[in-house]
Amino acid sequence: MSALSDALRSYRELAFPPDATVWQHASFSVVDLETTGLDAAYDEIISFATVTVADGRIRLDDARYELVRPRHMPDWDTIRIHGLREADLEQAKPLDEVIDVLIEALAGRVLVAHVAAVERGFLGAALSTIDEQLRNPIVDTAALDRELRRLRGQPTASGDPVGLSEMARALGLPVHRPHEADGDALTTAQAFIALATHLDEFELQTVGSLRRVEDSSRRPGLLSRFLGFLRP
Repeated sequence: MSALSDALRSYRELAFPPDATVWQHASFSVVDLETTGLDAAYDEIISFATVTVADGRIRLDDARYELVRPRHMPDWDTIRIHGLREADLEQAKPLDEVIDVLIEALAGRVLVAHVAAVERGFLGAALSTIDEQLRNPIVDTAALDRELRRLRGQPTASGDPVGLSEMARALGLPVHRPHEADGDALTTAQAFIALATHLDEFELQTVGSLRRVEDSSRRPGLLSRFLGFLRP
């Protein structure tokens, strides 16, 4: 049986943690993607990284990072953000040859991402190419940060999501290689643990309570405004 078949079987058979599970007792896969643009219907994944959070701690023994060769190379507008040039990607494998690595990381775990609408869209599009759907419960660290600020009476002036680096620094955390998938995944994983721990001070957090925090990035126009802030 192929690696993809094995990964798909695990993805379809492994149960996700129930909503009532205390978050420290669940397994999460923190995912970051770099892409050629923002339109999941047209643009492509050019790198991805995953970091596991289990038992309330980061596990690096199964961290994954892959460059991906797209059908259409990124243009200068996106190269300025992630720094991945055609020369960096031309020897990489296409997505269909490494998607099993991504699926394996998602099997049986809650998906965590910063401004998760991006990962939701691109992962959904990637899985649709192999007749699969994105099934994972999703937790958005941008939404958790927004909720924590609200509970503390310190909301952002605009109500917009805070960028990953700014959020990490506000939490007293290091920022690892911004706009590189492996660095951003590690930064997001650390921020997720910190945010969930701080939210525990107000109410014991479960998979369901974290998942249900408003995904502010779904509000019309907000994702585009937020991602515009990422550009130099």
